[in-house]
Parts: sequence; structure tokens; C-alpha cells
Amino acid sequence: MKHRYLPMTEEDKNEMLQTIGVTSVDELFQDIPEKVRFKGDYDIKEAKSETALLAELSDLAAKNANLKHHVSFLGAGVYDHYIPTIVDHVISRSEFYTAYTPYQPEISQGELQAIFEFQTMICELTGMEVANSSMYDGGTALAEAAMLSCGHTRRKKILISKTVHPQSRAVLQTYAKGQGILVEEISFANGTTDIEQIQHKMDDDVAAVIVQYPNFFGQIEPLKEIEEIVHAHKGLFIVSANLLSLGVLTPPGTFGADIVIGDAQVFGIPAAFGGPHCGYFAVTKKLMRKVPGRLVGETIDENGKRGYVLTLQAREQHIRRDKATSNICSNQALNALAASVAMTALGKKGVKEMALQNIYKAQYAKNYLQKIGFEVAFAGAFFNEFVIKVPKGIKEINQSLLTKNIIGGYDLTADYPELSNHMLIAVTELRTKAQIETFAKELGGYCHAK
Repeated sequence: MKHRYLPMTEEDKNEMLQTIGVTSVDELFQDIPEKVRFKGDYDIKEAKSETALLAELSDLAAKNANLKHHVSFLGAGVYDHYIPTIVDHVISRSEFYTAYTPYQPEISQGELQAIFEFQTMICELTGMEVANSSMYDGGTALAEAAMLSCGHTRRKKILISKTVHPQSRAVLQTYAKGQGILVEEISFANGTTDIEQIQHKMDDDVAAVIVQYPNFFGQIEPLKEIEEIVHAHKGLFIVSANLLSLGVLTPPGTFGADIVIGDAQVFGIPAAFGGPHCGYFAVTKKLMRKVPGRLVGETIDENGKRGYVLTLQAREQHIRRDKATSNICSNQALNALAASVAMTALGKKGVKEMALQNIYKAQYAKNYLQKIGFEVAFAGAFFNEFVIKVPKGIKEINQSLLTKNIIGGYDLTADYPELSNHMLIAVTELRTKAQIETFAKELGGYCHAK
């Protein structure tokens, strides 16, 4: 018989107390002085039966606007993409679903090979030489890349574009404060990083310049121009890239990026109300010994049979603390596996087709919105997101759209005061022509109503 949990009876409790040699639960806390013990009642609801509890939790869950019952045009770093059915089937297998750290390679070959394949596909998409086994998410991967650059160059200043995801920039500021690193933000012009400002601020104290590709507004950054400025001052060039977009865009490695990081959520990982997701971290060969987290390598055993092992772990659990490059102590193996299975199921042609559909459908949505009177904020090439200006408050607009089972775009007002009343709209391959037109008409009807 399967149980969600195993309930404990009074008889079970008494048996356990007797086994460990105490007479009551209170006796377990006898070392805590009486005066500091909590004597009152907890301010929580009375316990319910399993049936009543499940009913209450189901009612609460039903209040969420989920992607099964709503059409989403919300992106801003987390996207509604096609997930092949095989993904859930593979990651639900017990050997993967319950796996932890593969410290014993002789019993972890399946897990290690899965991670190795993930690393390989990340390198193929980004155009880089080495990738690690994954990070917590794209934001922490970005901050770790900045810390690596400071350690490698022995410099204490980071330049980061304001077109990088606001939450990633916030994570970087948190990391930098403890390390005594100065972070300066580069403004944008017409939706992409201001090249002239990089030239003005770039000097021999800058460890790295960080840009996003495509950027937070969906625009395509001029990586080659930025790379030339950065490397002229011997800094490192860090690119936060959308993996799916690399199915059609030139990979950052081709433009001379030193570190490419980002989130693998676009492949096989559901939005999940914001996480958990899966960061990736790829570098050139010269930096591989400074990569945070784990790397899985391929080897052969004494019988000449191919095998996989953990290698080059530059973290404080494995080498002297003063030589460690990071305190990241884990990876997102299960979500990395989901991404690997999704990429494998799609294949090279499938990834390209999926990326192209994002471009075509986003372009159709932009053109349709322009046709009915909306102003698009930025010109230039974009991937699957673009910014429009609306005449009314976006919070009210999105509340209205929710009543139609539509999740609207992202309100840029809080993160970019200069873009007050601007909405970031995401259009993925899952959106149909009818859904795009319905969204545009509902948006137009609300905004243009007198």
C-alpha cells in the first residue's frame, strides 16, 4: 500500500521514547532552561483530517493562474515553452529522481553520463570549450562569473549593462558587497547597451563587462563591438545568453566571449512559479580550472571501458579554502537532466525550428499590436520579447486580462522608471495565431476604451 506519509500513533511515540531511554518528549528538551521555553499555543490552525486538508489545499492551488488554463504572454526570464513528453518520463525514473551527489562513480555512471551530455550540449550551443554540471540558476551563475573574473584578473570593478535582467543584477550586487567589488551599470540607448558609455568607463581596473543576449528587452546586443572594447583593456567578456535563441543566433563563443552563463529553463523545465530552474556555466579552456561547481569528465577504466568521473572541482569542499573559487556546493542535476532530454528529443533541427517559431510569432504579435495603435519602444532585431507603451496602468491591464484567462506582459515601471507604462511581452512557439490576436484585441479594447 502506498502512503503519502506514515502517521505516528501514540504507541509508536512511546516505543521510540522507550528505545532511546526517556519517558516523555519534554525530557528531550531538558537541557533548555525553563525560562526560555515556549509555553503558549502556536498561532496555527487546528489539525484537519487528510481529506479535509487536501480539499483546502486544492482550493488554494486553484486560485493560481497556471499555464494549463491560462494563455501566457509573460516572459522576463521564465518562459512557457514546449516540453517533450519524454522529459517527465525520464526524470521520474527512481535512479535519477532520487539521485544525490555522484561521489562514487562506480555506482553513478548513469547520472554522470547524463551530466556529461548536458555539459557537451551547452558547449555546442554556446560555442565554448568547457561547461560545468550546472548551477542553481541563471542569476547565481552570472554572479559567480563576475567573481571568477575578479579573481582571475585581480581587479575589483565590474561593468554590467542595465539591459541585463534586474534580478540578476541584484544578485551580483549582493555577491559584490561581501567581496568589496565595485559594480557600475551601463545605461542603454534604443534598447541595447550604450557602446559609448562602455568605451568611456572601460579602463585597466575593470575585471569584466557583462551583457545579456538577447537582452532583457528581447533586443540583440552587438557582441562583437563590445568584445573588442573589453579585450583591448584585457578584461573578461561575460555573456548571459538564452540557450534557445542560440538555435538561430551566432553563439557568444564565436564573438570571443570568455564566459557564457544563463538559465536552462527554456529546455524541458516548467515555469514552476519561478523555480527551481537550472543555471549553466561555460568558459574557454584557459579558465576551466577556475569554474565553480562540478565538471564531469570522460575516462577509461583498467579494462579500457569508457567511464565518467567528477573532475576539476575548484570548490572549498575539495581543495584548500584559500584556493577555492566558489562556495557553490551543489548542482541542479535533475533539472539539467530535464534540459538534456529536451534538447536530445528536439535535436539540432528541432531546436532551430523552435527558435525560429519564437522569432516569427513574436514578430507577428509586434506587427499586429502596431497595426491596432500600440507604440513599440525599440527598433532593431529581437528574439521572442519586445516592449510596447500602453496609455494606462499595467497592473490594472493585467488584472483585466486575467479575467479573460490571459496572463499579460511584465510591467517595467519598477525596474526601469524611465520606462513607466511600458510592458515587456513574450511570445513563444506555443502561442497560436488566434491567441495572439485575442490578446492584442483584449489589450487594445481595454487601453483604448473611453
